[in-house]
Amino acid sequence: MHAPFLLLAALACGAATAQNFPWERPLLISGSVDGITFDPPTVFQDSSGVPSVVRWHGDTLVAAFQWFRQPNPGPSWDRVAVKFSYDNGASWTAPTPIVVNGLPSSYQRPFDPTLAAFGGDSLRIYFSSSDGMPLMLDSTVNTYSARSADGVHYSFEPGARVDELNERVIDPAVIQFGPGWHYLAPAGAPQDGAFHYVSPDGVGWAAVPTIPSDMQHNWTGNYVVENPNELRFYGAGTNGIWYNSTPNGGQWNGYTNTNVQGGDPSVVKLGVGSYLMVYVGAPYVTGIADPHTTASDITVYPQPASTELTISWPGHAPVRYRLWSATGTCVALASLQGNSVPLGSIGAGLYLLEVVDAQGTTRLVRVLKEN
Repeated sequence: MHAPFLLLAALACGAATAQNFPWERPLLISGSVDGITFDPPTVFQDSSGVPSVVRWHGDTLVAAFQWFRQPNPGPSWDRVAVKFSYDNGASWTAPTPIVVNGLPSSYQRPFDPTLAAFGGDSLRIYFSSSDGMPLMLDSTVNTYSARSADGVHYSFEPGARVDELNERVIDPAVIQFGPGWHYLAPAGAPQDGAFHYVSPDGVGWAAVPTIPSDMQHNWTGNYVVENPNELRFYGAGTNGIWYNSTPNGGQWNGYTNTNVQGGDPSVVKLGVGSYLMVYVGAPYVTGIADPHTTASDITVYPQPASTELTISWPGHAPVRYRLWSATGTCVALASLQGNSVPLGSIGAGLYLLEVVDAQGTTRLVRVLKEN
């Protein structure tokens, strides 16, 4: 069986950090009259991350996000899901996992969704994926797309929309502004800035100069059109959620801080003096528990580790493992040869090690990787 995460009722104090997993956090929703100062939030969706909200059909809002509701595995674990609102965000439908028809069977599941309305009545979803499951998120991970007429069922559009030859591209943001379309994705660490691509139709993309940044501003978030002459990007950083504005997608005016502490924001402008933000909130108080095992049932050492972990699981024969990053991404997936898990190629930080034995029994253990 799978060890469940016990989600307690209370929220932890403080901003969401990279030291908690997405299934330990809710998405929050908040309104604003100026896009800078937002009202106290309410919970939008449990156990989720990477939100993207757009207006569609004039009076409909659509939100996509990565959903991590237990059980694992299950129909709502690590799936892109959507919710709809028909009253400007006052109420929302229940989440529904999307279906991407035509996605090649060799591709890993879609993750990091972003939505874009086009052609009046169609939606396009852009997402990260790769042909095959790399052991680490490497340059085989690209941005792909699929189109939909109902927001739930999508048809895969063959070929990568954006493929950086020597770099992975994850967490894309896409929008139509002015005469064409703009795409960005973080180029690595916050100070590396963001890849920037332009397109006449949202399908064929051309690279333009990278958007510069610094250590305090991470370009993981989403675009919103403020007016015909101003495009905004909302991102997060050491001082909370911010936005930057541009008249053309390439020249940026400077950072403006909001009053929101959180991550990965998506803002939709409902009208003059009316904004709505969905973002990753502070983590729930959580624990890992399994009533069928004792604390000594599985051990990994050393802790922290630098190059390799050793697994001790008495009476069992672990056959494979997955390593989950603090952002909910599977960064390693492999069969076990012996009882060692290599760590040399992943960055420092907190990870969740998922170990599976020949009977399908799963154990979850937190792992701290040091440089």
